[in-house]
Amino acid sequence: MNAPQRHIAHFDLDAFFVSVELLKNPSLKGKPIIVGGDAIRGVVAACSYEARKFGIQSAMSSRRARELCPHAIFIKGSYGDYSHYSRAVTKLIADNVPLFEKASIDEFYVDLSGMDKFFGVQQYTKELRQKIMRETGLPISYGLSTCKLVSKMATNEAKPNGYLEIPAGKETLFLWPLTVDKIPMVGKQTQAQLKELNIETIEQLANTSASVLEKTFGKWGVRLLEKANGIDDTPVEPYSEQKSLSHENTFSEDSNDLSFLYSEMVRLTEETAFDLRQEEKLTGCITIKLRYANFETVPKQEVIDYTALDDVLLQKVKSIFSKLYKKGEKVRLLGVRFSQLIPFTMQMNLFDAAEEKIELYKTVDAIKNEFGAGAVTKAGSLKNKKKDASNS
Repeated sequence: MNAPQRHIAHFDLDAFFVSVELLKNPSLKGKPIIVGGDAIRGVVAACSYEARKFGIQSAMSSRRARELCPHAIFIKGSYGDYSHYSRAVTKLIADNVPLFEKASIDEFYVDLSGMDKFFGVQQYTKELRQKIMRETGLPISYGLSTCKLVSKMATNEAKPNGYLEIPAGKETLFLWPLTVDKIPMVGKQTQAQLKELNIETIEQLANTSASVLEKTFGKWGVRLLEKANGIDDTPVEPYSEQKSLSHENTFSEDSNDLSFLYSEMVRLTEETAFDLRQEEKLTGCITIKLRYANFETVPKQEVIDYTALDDVLLQKVKSIFSKLYKKGEKVRLLGVRFSQLIPFTMQMNLFDAAEEKIELYKTVDAIKNEFGAGAVTKAGSLKNKKKDASNS
């Protein structure tokens, strides 16, 4: 018995950060816009299609971008606005489809398999796109095919602000004329290695023997051959705001010592943020849980701008705790939970000095991975550990 036909759509908000800035200031439309940096220092987080014509791209230094386009307009950017619009689009998709995956702040996979029995999948996808654009004002492109890989590649070809549908059985007809750099996860190094094998198009890759590719790339070579033939059975991973990462601690003695409680919050937040970055996620919601000496348990959660930065998370954790804690009451348990998790995107950390912070945190994470989680800790946590040691 043949498996039922899959219908997978990939939606991608076009130049998302720039599009949000244009909603805020329509007079910028048609101009070379750069989000992030200040033309002197920093890096480009995103840029308009007009700026891309000058060779500007994400992660480029602001100074270099200014050299390429002296009249470019630099905008600092806003975490809050991007998080707000991302959530608005997420809600529209969640309310209108049975299953979707939030692949990043501005990118979604939608599984419409089975819906062809009740709706025309092509028409339904078009109407969903129109609904998103109508209710948010944001341009969005999509690709529709039988798998995530081909749909994502179709979206990339449909941009800006368009759509492309690849019927079942026509995958290679679409893929083969494209160059290998169009395949997701094929970077410059892989591209150079393929060029040494005289492989520049996806058709040439598809016609290369598996043994040759495996000899050069190992298991990745086999996967490359599958990609070249449009083979991808990767499922759409259901998105849930309830998925979370957390750490909590039940104290050996109940305590109302604020310095101790704050230091525990630092430690728990550090540990959970470490897990967050290890899983390459950003969080959009923080929950603090307190259990008092009488076993009364009280949680409080707040939605935040998507982040993975310790200092941002710690500031919010302390703010939530101060609103939740009953002054003078002894605490038995303290917990920190991060939810509304989405895949990490470097773009969200290319503002001001954020990219420097991320690199610092990654260095700290690497040390923890090699020498253990306790190898590096903040002064507040360290002070608390010394206090526990002196009492033991």
